[in-house]
Amino acid sequence: MTFSPEADADPEEITARVDEAIESNDVVLFMKGNRLMPQCGYSQRALELIGKHVEEFETVDVLPALPHYREALSAHSGWETIPQTYVNGTFIGGSDVLAELDERGELAAELDAE
Repeated sequence: MTFSPEADADPEEITARVDEAIESNDVVLFMKGNRLMPQCGYSQRALELIGKHVEEFETVDVLPALPHYREALSAHSGWETIPQTYVNGTFIGGSDVLAELDERGELAAELDAE
């Protein structure tokens, strides 16, 4: 098992990391796993949908401290599920919402893609 410094992180530290990621990135995806190795189908789907429209966006792997991330993200969005996408500080949704927006041709605009 790989040691992760986040595994021992306290809830306030994770909340601060979530706040910082949301505030400092135009588009941020909180997901299970990372770009190279998504750890669930929903995270992979969200990653692919966002990647169709924007090249640069931040991803945060929530798995090292999943309960703390889930709690911190829920405080922002009211949702407990992962993945979660934020654009310019606003919660957009998970992979299902991204897919619906993409089907309607609205995802690029929602992500502020050029």
